[in-house]
Amino acid sequence: MSIPLACIGLLATLVITLAFIIFIVRFKKGVMYGYTINPEDILYKAVRAHGNATEYVPIIALLIYILGSMPLSSWVLWCMILITLFRYMAAAGILFPKTMTKPNPLRLIGTLGTYVTGFGLCAALLIKALNI
Repeated sequence: MSIPLACIGLLATLVITLAFIIFIVRFKKGVMYGYTINPEDILYKAVRAHGNATEYVPIIALLIYILGSMPLSSWVLWCMILITLFRYMAAAGILFPKTMTKPNPLRLIGTLGTYVTGFGLCAALLIKALNI
């Protein structure tokens, strides 16, 4: 099994699933364009979860793809696995709570975890680039 490719596949699945959720919610609500900025509205939360994922997933997938083409240390593989998990947690932390106005642990852990493991992947690529 290729961990890098599995992570990329899971990240792509997240973005496409979130887009599909928006489609379903729009269909059910009869809203084909726009949304109301209401932190308790499922359409708004779905749009924000999708937007948030599309801000992060492309660069994460690119980092994983490039690093996956090289021999890797186990810590880099763990960063790939964890950042994928953290992106799912961040999306769940936006979608599932009743409102986005209150902090929740899923979103916090997902976001902070994304930063830590994202910097880890950046460091791994820089280490490879500089032959350290």
